[in-house]
Amino acid sequence: MNNRRDNLLIVFSKNPVAGRVKTRLAASIGETEALRIYEQLRELTRQAVGTVDASKAIAYSDFIPETDLLLTGGAEAWRQQGSDLGERMHRAFVKGFSLGFSRIALIGTDCPEISPFILDLAFRKLDACDVVLGPARDGGFYLSALKRPFPELFLNRTWSTSSVLNNSQHIIREHGRSYDLLPALSDIDTFDDLKASGLWAPNQD
Repeated sequence: MNNRRDNLLIVFSKNPVAGRVKTRLAASIGETEALRIYEQLRELTRQAVGTVDASKAIAYSDFIPETDLLLTGGAEAWRQQGSDLGERMHRAFVKGFSLGFSRIALIGTDCPEISPFILDLAFRKLDACDVVLGPARDGGFYLSALKRPFPELFLNRTWSTSSVLNNSQHIIREHGRSYDLLPALSDIDTFDDLKASGLWAPNQD
């Protein structure tokens, strides 16, 4: 990997296959259009991570592609490991720390508002605390960043609910770790999310 040896940015991406991505969104706009929106989100993610002062790893849901829009600038390709989202995130952090990184941030590809400023801020905030979370406006989080593994934050959790962020803060406090929050941003999971984002033009309806 290249860039700063102590910082690693992991991007979780689903393999872009119609019918396998943005399923809640596809129920409203169809699988083909949902795939197009997902590729648009992945491109926005690529633009955001490109200038961040960190090594990059793109962790794919099902298989490692030969080429992909996210595999630029020396980014490594990984395959996600685990039975649910929490286990996959935990294992990705463990792998990153095993490679010698001391600060790791992990994001998905659902947040069109993600920016280099936010990502750099996550690493800077880790200088003063153990955990950094990026609150999503739906009650989850779009980013998690750690300085050492924290299995309790990810394993045996219920995901995709409006209480994920609050429960995560409780877990962090319960285990005596310090944390800080980034600005709240919006994810795109539903048609209402999409309409609110500005990525959906009326003539596409």
